[in-house]
Amino acid sequence: MNDVFLGLGSNLGDRLQNLRLARQALRELGEVTASSAVYLTAPVYYLDQDSFLNCVIRLSTAVPPQNLLRSLRMIEASLRRERTIPNGPRTIDLDILFFGDQILSTPELTVPHPRLAERAFVLIPLAEIAPTFVHPVLQRTVQDLLSSLPERTAVEFHSTLD
Repeated sequence: MNDVFLGLGSNLGDRLQNLRLARQALRELGEVTASSAVYLTAPVYYLDQDSFLNCVIRLSTAVPPQNLLRSLRMIEASLRRERTIPNGPRTIDLDILFFGDQILSTPELTVPHPRLAERAFVLIPLAEIAPTFVHPVLQRTVQDLLSSLPERTAVEFHSTLD
């Protein structure tokens, strides 16, 4: 079994319900062993869109990384995710942040997620459930990565998934 950290985000439709439905679907792939709080976050990269709800989930799974990625894309499709604008609005976004301490780089999948260390909307909920987890490439804890962010722009507590 591998401990996998997944970032979840939604800014279309019933955002909180989208996150809850995604978490429920993830239970088909393994055991959800931790869920962060849900945070309201401003969009980044593509700014002309509504705010997101984001959280992080730890999943204990035996599913290999490439198969997990395919399963995540199937969950996104079942929740009507459309990829029309890069970094644009979406009903659900499921990202593999860490897959245990594995380091992977393929055309389809890079683990750890290549931009997680610059994203407060990922590091804040990740630090909530795994502050001492060590990034296998940067060799720094999640809490240390969060502490070194220049600013934690527009990320605020919203609710819980329960």
